[in-house]
Parts: sequence; structure tokens; C-alpha cells
Amino acid sequence: MTTTSDPRPDSAAELRALCERLATEAGDAALAHRGDDRPATSTKSSVTDLVTEHDLAAERSIRATLEAERPDDAVLGEEAGTREGTTRYRWSIDPIDGTTNFFYGLPMWGTSVAVALDDSTVAGAVRLPALGRTYSAHVGGGATCNGRPIAVSTTERIDSTLVATGFGYSADLRVSQAAIVTRLIGRVRDIRRTGSAAVDLCLVAEGSVDAYFEEHLNDWDVAAGLLIAAEAGARISDLDGEPVHPGSVVAATPGVHRALLEVLADARRSD
Repeated sequence: MTTTSDPRPDSAAELRALCERLATEAGDAALAHRGDDRPATSTKSSVTDLVTEHDLAAERSIRATLEAERPDDAVLGEEAGTREGTTRYRWSIDPIDGTTNFFYGLPMWGTSVAVALDDSTVAGAVRLPALGRTYSAHVGGGATCNGRPIAVSTTERIDSTLVATGFGYSADLRVSQAAIVTRLIGRVRDIRRTGSAAVDLCLVAEGSVDAYFEEHLNDWDVAAGLLIAAEAGARISDLDGEPVHPGSVVAATPGVHRALLEVLADARRSD
């Protein structure tokens, strides 16, 4: 990413408001235009990796607004790739995270928009149109759902921990990930799998689940959700306890984060 001569950073709160607007407009339009029939799809990395016309339209909508309002920023989107910029800002867009849910008419999908300054996310929003929820955060500004402050749970026992996770698109990878879950499930309260990393991270943020882990994700999947979870009080790392990155994500209430890493390490060693 190329940069200019150190422009003054924009207000994180203003960037958060723009993230909310972009995610809400594109996500709500996708829901309104979906109709009652399953939308037409194509596939990407595998037969389970769906993309619909609504994914493409939602991303075009977000990109058009950014082109009009922030034409010099870089943009990274799931469907249309990268547009290089000349500022210190980069936007990460997932127009529909949980496309399989969207295709089948299930409500657990969302539109995720985040913006990073010098590769550090400063604001983000996740809109869940079918549930009427908008989660957002900016650095130092806390996390909210529909404008109300949210916080992670206070769970402190690993055997009382409700854990969310997800699976990749490769058949071999899914089998490996399922084996880890099989070894984990007897040591936690239960496992949930919504089908959307963005949704899972927001559920951690509001305390609806106590923890989430997943591997082999992309920046657009988690950029907004990780910030929202962190601003709600979650402890964030990779599966080895090192700095988080899209390839390896753990977000958990502080009382169980370390214990979850330990049981995950045991499960992974057995894989």
C-alpha cells in the first residue's frame, strides 16, 4: 500500500458512522431484493463456496460510495479484489458474510465493513439485516448494537463456556476442523456454528457466546468483527496465543481465553 506524506488521521468516530451507513445500506438492500426464491449462484474455491448476484451488487454499492466519498483510499473486497490507494487508509468489505445462510433463507448473515489506518483497524460495522441489528465500534469508543453498549460475558470456567466456530470450504480442511471440534466438545458447555465469522464475533461481543475460534479466514471476514469484540472486552489472539491474524482467530471473554487456548492446543495435537 502506498502512502502520502502522513495526512492527519480522520476521526475514528466519523469513520465508524460511515462504516455503519455503508453496511446498513448494502445489507438491507440485499435482503430487500432477495425475494422468496433462492437466488442464482456461482461457486468460487469449491462447490460449497457460493456467491450470489446480491453479494456482487452489495459490494458494488459500497465501492461506489467509497469512490464518491473517499476516492483515494485503498479498498479490499471479497468479490472484486483490491483497489490500490494513495492514503494511509484501507477499507475491507464482505458484502454478505454467510452467503450459504443467505441462499437458504437463514437469518445469520451480515454485511461487514471496516477501515484500517496503517494496517490497524480503527472502525468497523456489521449489519445483520434479517435480525435488524447493527454492531459497530471504533478504537477507544466501545462497541454497540443498535446504539446500545455491549460487553462480553463474565464466564470464567472452561466447562461452562459456549464456543462458536466455523469450517472452511475445502472438504479435507472441514474434516480436520470437525475432528478438533469432536475432541473439544466434551470439555466445554457446547459448540455453536452459525456459518458467519462476522456474526460469531458479534455474538462474542454481546455475550451471547463466550468464545469463538476459527482458522483459514480472510481479512474481510473478521476485520470489523474483531474490533467490535475487542472493544466489547474480548481477549483476542491467534490459536497459539500470539497476535491475531485472519488465518488464526480466537476471541473470548478474558476469564476463559487462556483455558480455551490450552484445550485447543490439546485438540490440535491429537489431530
